[in-house]
Amino acid sequence: MVNRIFRIAKNFYVATGAGVFIWMAFFDTNDIISQFKNSMKLRDLEKDMVYYDEKIKEVEEQRNALLGNARLQEKYARENYLMKKPNEDVYVLVDENNEPIEKE
Repeated sequence: MVNRIFRIAKNFYVATGAGVFIWMAFFDTNDIISQFKNSMKLRDLEKDMVYYDEKIKEVEEQRNALLGNARLQEKYARENYLMKKPNEDVYVLVDENNEPIEKE
C-alpha cells in the first residue's frame, strides 16, 4: 500500500499537479483566504448596492414631486435648508436628544 502511494507520488504529472495545487491554494496572490475575503466583500457591496438603488428611487420620486409644485419646493427648502423669507424669523425646535422634531 505504501509502495503504491509512493509510486503514484513519484509520477511527474501527479507531483507537478500537487505542487501547482498547493501553490495556487496557499501561496498565490489569489489564494483561498483572499478569495473568501473577496467573496464576503462582494456580498456586502451587493447589499449596499440594493440599499442605494432604493434610496435613488426615493430621491427621484421626491424630485419629481418637487419639480411640479412650487408650494412643495418652498416647504422642502424651509424644512431641509432652514431657508426663510426676508421678513420672518426661523426657530428650530429640538427635543432632549438633540434631534430635530418632525411634524407630519
